[in-house]
Amino acid sequence: MDEFVVHKFGGSCLREGGAIDRIAEIIQIMPGKPLIVVSALWGMTDRLFRAAREPQYAGRLVQDLISQHLLFAPGLDIGPFSKLFKKVILGISKELVNLSSGESSMRSENLILAAGERLSALAVAHRLRSIGLDAHPVGAEDIGLKLKGRGRASEIDIPASEESLDREKLVGIPILTGWFGEGEDGDIALLSRGGSDHSAAAFANLMNASKLILWKDVDGIKRLNPRWGIKTPSIGYLGYGQATELSLHGTPVIHPATVSPLIEEGIPLEIRNFNNPVGKAPTVIGPDIDISSVIAIGCQPGVAVITQDGPLNSEFLSRLEQLDVHPWLMNSTPEGMRLVVPTHELQHFDDLIHGKIEYRTAIISIIGKLDLNSIGHEVISANEYGTRILIDTDDLPKALSELYQSLFSLQDCK
Repeated sequence: MDEFVVHKFGGSCLREGGAIDRIAEIIQIMPGKPLIVVSALWGMTDRLFRAAREPQYAGRLVQDLISQHLLFAPGLDIGPFSKLFKKVILGISKELVNLSSGESSMRSENLILAAGERLSALAVAHRLRSIGLDAHPVGAEDIGLKLKGRGRASEIDIPASEESLDREKLVGIPILTGWFGEGEDGDIALLSRGGSDHSAAAFANLMNASKLILWKDVDGIKRLNPRWGIKTPSIGYLGYGQATELSLHGTPVIHPATVSPLIEEGIPLEIRNFNNPVGKAPTVIGPDIDISSVIAIGCQPGVAVITQDGPLNSEFLSRLEQLDVHPWLMNSTPEGMRLVVPTHELQHFDDLIHGKIEYRTAIISIIGKLDLNSIGHEVISANEYGTRILIDTDDLPKALSELYQSLFSLQDCK
């Protein structure tokens, strides 16, 4: 029997009506038994977020949802999944009415937001069936996927999910919803934005898959985020730790929590281009290996450096944990503390800051082995995966270009 290969198709792969036909082509040419995880259609989650937060402006949302999903999967409303389709649509309408009545409810909001993934799974399953593939839509929480948290969660509880997962429901070609599951209170809970990649990695772990493939609209992970206007090649191989470090610093291709479920089992992750599935070599992420060079540069603009007398107190630490804020540096001694965080996070805990706040243009993480003497910026931390530096400049793209040329020209000369 073939081993499972988990395929994750995000919203960027579901932009137009013919996208599901391309999914069909991909799973038929790729080896292994496919298990598919889907996000909502392109732009759908943002629309549902707005409707949930401002239900009085939802207007034609429900009818638009029906029309858009029928564009992707004609006949969905009269096919084998029509009852489920109508149930999800009615559920959205019901929860919008609840919210518009003025009754604030995280459960209602979560149900509305999760509907994007539910509808996407139904559309994909229906279209695949219409062309002869045995596809079955499956809701993540319906088969026992457990999340750590209530209402909102930072990660999937792998041990709890291992015990509760109903594998008998994973028949044919399962089309699973990403991004949500069952919280610690037994009710629906959502992961943070981008968490459906983490869902896919969790399913790869739980099904002991041979690999996980994240299908994106790019050719793997670049040495430097293309947003900075610098053309760089794709990276052939990254270790788990290197990939996690890079994802924390402005690389949008993978979510920071993606690789953690893969590490213990050593499951490889491939980043492949949805629009060119076999034409380009993927970026492969797997076990960490020793390297002697720089692999990539990550950059996250907008940095706040907080210093104050005395150690970090328990209230401050608790607030950071509740907000799922992961500082880039957190040093604390009885004499004082230093904290480096994204500037946009300050608004959530500025009432607890009694010291000094300094602002920097960006934090940069240089992945791989680096000669610290070649860097003319403040180094704040270094480990086996990379070196984090703070940078101040009036022209960040130019500074990054100079840093990139310096690091990789030095490397190429060796």
